[in-house]
Amino acid sequence: MASNNQNQFVKDFANNKILVTHFCDADQDTVWDMWTKPELLDLWWAPKPWKAETKSMSFKNGGRRLYAMVGPNGERHWSFADFHDIQPKNSFGAKDGFSDENGVISKEMPQTDWKMTFDKSGSGTKVTITLLGPGSQLQKLVEMGFEEGFKMALDSLDEELAHVSK
Repeated sequence: MASNNQNQFVKDFANNKILVTHFCDADQDTVWDMWTKPELLDLWWAPKPWKAETKSMSFKNGGRRLYAMVGPNGERHWSFADFHDIQPKNSFGAKDGFSDENGVISKEMPQTDWKMTFDKSGSGTKVTITLLGPGSQLQKLVEMGFEEGFKMALDSLDEELAHVSK
């Protein structure tokens, strides 16, 4: 499935946030699972030709996902997400950043706070992702290719949802 062209990225560095909205042509429970189960996240989280590989994940308040973005030549870039404020099927938050393979956080790389909300919208689900952090950190993330990469990952999410929704 091609991009549904319903991605919206609003970069507001002055107010320390990036707002991303994406419509998924699938029910809320299925979309929630795609965001919260490591075996499903790994199917779409990375922009192609990269792949995501979860080393460990405990999706609960205070839990963590430790994962690598694996490039086509086997290179690995490690990241973490520390989960909080989980409201099952509706929303969750995560502190997100870069780390090493043991989860030691990189202080030189951007860190952001994410909030994901999942709302029924017509026959599908509207996902709203709010990234918060110092404007300079958000700008650095964008300079590193966040917008293009995340759009590609969301396209992969749509492709995976087309398979499971049939």
